Amino acid sequence: PRFPAMASDSGDGHTTLKRCLGVLRDARNDSEQFAALLLVTKAVKAGEVDAKTRRQIFDAIGFTFPNRLLTSRQPPAGCPPHTFRALGLTLLACFCTDPELAGHSQILNKIPTFNDVLLSTCDPDSTSMVDDVYQCLSAVLATARGPRELVTKGTVSALCQAYLNGGHGSDRALTLLVGLLAIAEAKCWQRDAPQLLAVLSKLSGDFLKAEDMTKFELCEVLPHFIPLSPPLTENSQGSECLCRLYKGLADVLGSKLSQSQRDPALKLAASLVQACGAEWIPAGSAGSKFLALLVNLACVEVRLTLEEPGPMEMEGKKEVVTACYVLMEMGIQECLREENPLLENVQKMQLMRIMEEAFGAVIFYLREVKQEELQDPFIFASVRVLGAWMAEETSSLKQEICELLPFLVDYARKLFKEGSPAVSLPQAELVSTKGSALPQDALRFLLPGFCHLTAEDRPRDILISEGAPALLCEYFLQQWEVLTSESTAPAALTSTEMSLQTMCGIFLNLVVTAPDLVRHDKAFSSLMDVLLNSLPLLLPQKHHLVLAANIATLGLMMARILVGSAALQETKSAKEFFGAAIRFLCEAHTAQADPSSDGLALAVSPTYMSAWDDICELWFLAMQALAGCIPLFPWLPHAVLQARWLQGLAQLLSRVAPSSVDFELVTAFQAVLVELARASEQCRDVILSHHGTEWASLYGMAALEQCLAER
Repeated sequence: PRFPAMASDSGDGHTTLKRCLGVLRDARNDSEQFAALLLVTKAVKAGEVDAKTRRQIFDAIGFTFPNRLLTSRQPPAGCPPHTFRALGLTLLACFCTDPELAGHSQILNKIPTFNDVLLSTCDPDSTSMVDDVYQCLSAVLATARGPRELVTKGTVSALCQAYLNGGHGSDRALTLLVGLLAIAEAKCWQRDAPQLLAVLSKLSGDFLKAEDMTKFELCEVLPHFIPLSPPLTENSQGSECLCRLYKGLADVLGSKLSQSQRDPALKLAASLVQACGAEWIPAGSAGSKFLALLVNLACVEVRLTLEEPGPMEMEGKKEVVTACYVLMEMGIQECLREENPLLENVQKMQLMRIMEEAFGAVIFYLREVKQEELQDPFIFASVRVLGAWMAEETSSLKQEICELLPFLVDYARKLFKEGSPAVSLPQAELVSTKGSALPQDALRFLLPGFCHLTAEDRPRDILISEGAPALLCEYFLQQWEVLTSESTAPAALTSTEMSLQTMCGIFLNLVVTAPDLVRHDKAFSSLMDVLLNSLPLLLPQKHHLVLAANIATLGLMMARILVGSAALQETKSAKEFFGAAIRFLCEAHTAQADPSSDGLALAVSPTYMSAWDDICELWFLAMQALAGCIPLFPWLPHAVLQARWLQGLAQLLSRVAPSSVDFELVTAFQAVLVELARASEQCRDVILSHHGTEWASLYGMAALEQCLAER
């Protein structure tokens, strides 16, 4: 033959390889090219190819020759059937070690071929092909386009099957699945849920049965296979997986463990909580003890790490402490749960005391944070979990939280203003919120706590002195823009809408307790402008009724304070706002058949019924605020007349049985009617012409009777 021996036979390997490349370029026919190619692939297999030589191989043969090898059906005489295919895959595996080539369309369009090799029966002669395929897939995964191409071209299913078959390289299939799920979890589960569930089923079974270090190794792998969507509780196979994981974790955490064994178990538990809340923990004595143990262990871990943190040790513990935060947040929710609680009252009291100590450690840690550390995702996770505690537990750690408020406001402001790249670690988001927070959105987690704190003098004064109200006004404007860009009818209440509602609660507290702040801070004038424009947009969309109720009430309350504002001087936006507010108030009640009699009774309107528990107090507050606005805005009675509310209310009260209208409702109607009758002769005449004197007497509206009797 014309070909020189390889390095393993004699001579210098690189010199020989270069001569083979020359033969490849100059070959007169396929047999000569094939013979040279055998020598090249032998060098590739022997690991004798550096980056420069690899590129020379590619420049010599490109993708054309490997493509021909992969599609050739006739092997050389005396060779195995897959000879050409094996050579082609070896060359592609060689090319894939170059990141630029790994993302080439000629590699990406071979993904179905790679999948076929994984799914083929692997005999001893074809193990090298499987190794080459795994090398190609690993390289593709590391490219920008690779993960999307792998998912859409069916590699997830092929990898699942390869792992379940347990053949050559199945451990590499699992590693690739972990990598794919880390990048594109939602798309993987959306496309290949049954196959991934089968893998989880095997992993959870192995986890339950293992009695050696494999159990702890699986703790590291399993979180990658626990999806946030679809929920595992939706089908029997998923529920069986959860049952096995619960039993395995109960076995692990009930034993004496080293730190390196406990940490992955806590992280696995946190990933289950993140996906399923506490649903994976069974009701009953064993389940409640396990839940209490889980939260207890998390609190101990948080205290040990945060109370005396060493810089090096702290860095390595952030991930497990963040997982503990998830378990603590579940602990808060379970301690407050009244319907079908997993915990007994004694357990709840014990856990609240233990969690109070752990949150004391979180506060201690945050007080020590330096300015240069603010970008750390762990700070974000710590603020988030403290926000969950502040939202529910308002009495304990009050002094410590007050002292930390300047830091919390400053931190939230910095992230919001600078559009910080800080992000929450994977475990820091529960299932309801995962992925919905902007990277700089620390405020969202602090809002419920701020709502409680603005109702109390000392923390409210601190928040005001730190400029929190102006920051919240800006945040409200931003969140309103986000809401108006979201879909028109979301299936569930979005975090954006919840944030807007909570901010309305904060602003209502400030309107009542700090009216001078509202009157003089320009931020509230900007907020008033947004409220004026937003209510007319929201009210027709009944899925936004609770937010509309909040905005209507807040707007009416603020209007009484900002009465001199230019925006409220009979402008188009002011008229539209008050018109919408009047519609919100007047459409809340209707007459319906009374089952206990032949007559009619006053009832909440059907469109308001589902939200009434959430908006009832707001409705009464808005009625009170409207009554206060009427003498301040001379044009307001005309707006009421235009809405024909007086006529509608008079007819409603005339038709229904007085016994069906409770005293609080009578008081609310009377307050508005009296102000209208005093402010406008025309309103007074409409009330009188609709038998106002008679039904005022019937409902015991003495103040209205007196007002109507006066000249």
